[in-house]
Amino acid sequence: MNKFKTVHVSSGGYDVLIGRGLLFDAGQLISLCRPVCKILVVTDDNVAPLWLEKVTSSLRAAGFETETMILPHGEGSKNLSCYGRLLERCAEAGLTRGGMIAALGGGVIGDIAGFAAATYMRGIAYIQLPTTLLAAVDSSVGGKTAVDLEAGKNLCGAFYQPRLVLCDLDTFSTLPDEILSDGAAEVIKYGVIADRELFSAMLKGKPLDAEYVVETCVRIKADIVGRDFYDRGERRVLNFGHTVGHAIEKLSGYKITHGHAVAAGMAYETAAAAANNLCPKTIAAKIAEANKAWRLPVSAGFSASELAAAAMLDKKIDGGRLAIIIPKADGRAEIQEIEAVDFAAYLQAGERLLSEVV
Repeated sequence: MNKFKTVHVSSGGYDVLIGRGLLFDAGQLISLCRPVCKILVVTDDNVAPLWLEKVTSSLRAAGFETETMILPHGEGSKNLSCYGRLLERCAEAGLTRGGMIAALGGGVIGDIAGFAAATYMRGIAYIQLPTTLLAAVDSSVGGKTAVDLEAGKNLCGAFYQPRLVLCDLDTFSTLPDEILSDGAAEVIKYGVIADRELFSAMLKGKPLDAEYVVETCVRIKADIVGRDFYDRGERRVLNFGHTVGHAIEKLSGYKITHGHAVAAGMAYETAAAAANNLCPKTIAAKIAEANKAWRLPVSAGFSASELAAAAMLDKKIDGGRLAIIIPKADGRAEIQEIEAVDFAAYLQAGERLLSEVV
């Protein structure tokens, strides 16, 4: 069996394994934490030719019975229609409450497969097999599962923890540069809010030290989620860049990918914080520098008023107030709240500053 590092997520009592060649050992590794059962492997049409047979072969060799479902790649599959099809596939495959779903792919597959697991027969076990940097460092860990509604991103979902996460670093070698950069945006986020050394490393651009980056990000997220699983307090800091980022995705019709939208969102949100005298302008300049080092955007062509309007159905609005994340220094951020109706003016101040720092 290949060597790996382990990060334990206390809030769900499960492990995240990080190493190389882990998908070839998937069956053996999963059997250590779950009895042999029927597994539905959910993936997309980009990932399937690369990894599906390797995973199912490993599962069968360990005694698991496997079924598969392949969805079209991209955010367009993270909707109620595909979610319904996935639930019907669970039933057609004969999955019982003792069965399991395996999410093999990026964030879209992890989100929809996890939500199906949370709701099929009122909840069955699932595991995450992330194949992108973004999924490995962020969406596969922490138990947020969801699909999108026409009104906005991730508006239908559940908090539901996986039983195991296998991060096979070899999968990153198959990623196009744009998709690798998507993940880099989330890594930059972790550096800004929680780890100065990680942020410094991302300022340098490629090459990516995959093991260091994934382990560091997963440890940060596991630590925060362990203290605030339901996203009511400290965990909200992980949403840095996401309020504006989700608005960008929605306004673009999801043509702008999640990581690229979050990168621009971090730039917008930090410029707004600096313009409102909540953080130094130097931080906004550094985030723009990090984005450029990974060929990520610092703006998205939408006005502050458009972004604020698109954000009005954001899940982070509670009682008419919106949580905003303020980077205070490299590796440290704070959560503040403003009236949601003031968000447009808040962003407009940043819009003017953004052109200066980039």
